[in-house]
Amino acid sequence: MKIGVSGIQGDFREHKQMLERLGVEVLIVRKPEDLDEVNGLVIPGGESTTMIRIMKMVNLYEKLRERISNGFPVFGTCAGMILLSKEVVNFKQDSLKVIDIKVERNAYGRQVDSFETEVEIKGFEKAYKAVFIRAPKVVGYGNDVEVLSTYENSPILLRQKNVLVASFHPELTDDTRVHKYFLNMVK
Repeated sequence: MKIGVSGIQGDFREHKQMLERLGVEVLIVRKPEDLDEVNGLVIPGGESTTMIRIMKMVNLYEKLRERISNGFPVFGTCAGMILLSKEVVNFKQDSLKVIDIKVERNAYGRQVDSFETEVEIKGFEKAYKAVFIRAPKVVGYGNDVEVLSTYENSPILLRQKNVLVASFHPELTDDTRVHKYFLNMVK
């Protein structure tokens, strides 16, 4: 198995290191043809408008959208969640529209409002430390979307078929369970 990590912008190195700790071969994806070499893709946190603009410039946007619609597994964290969402409600920007969620950007506050908290995740035996940095909030989701975790009654980890998204940053912890969950989706 080889997993891609979008290396256009954001904290892709941390995801790469987490996946390598799990014994997975990782390719940093920057061009459309890189998608042909991987079995799944992680889209990291960062700046969502910059990511989408660069994806379109290098012709990655359309190919990725098509691949995801055909079952290609993808995992988006923070800005990656925004990129994969159906709609961004508080900022006019494009997205890949591959998971039926509506998100609000920076809903948990600015950089200085970053925080860590313990959350319960469906199927995990013990609590998970979630790291929130300028995190998006899910303000609506479709019937086909499964909520795997919430924080203060708001969904923070969701899945719809081959798409997994998190408001938080699992790559900034030592806990590999969320990445393992994604790898099981890829298998």
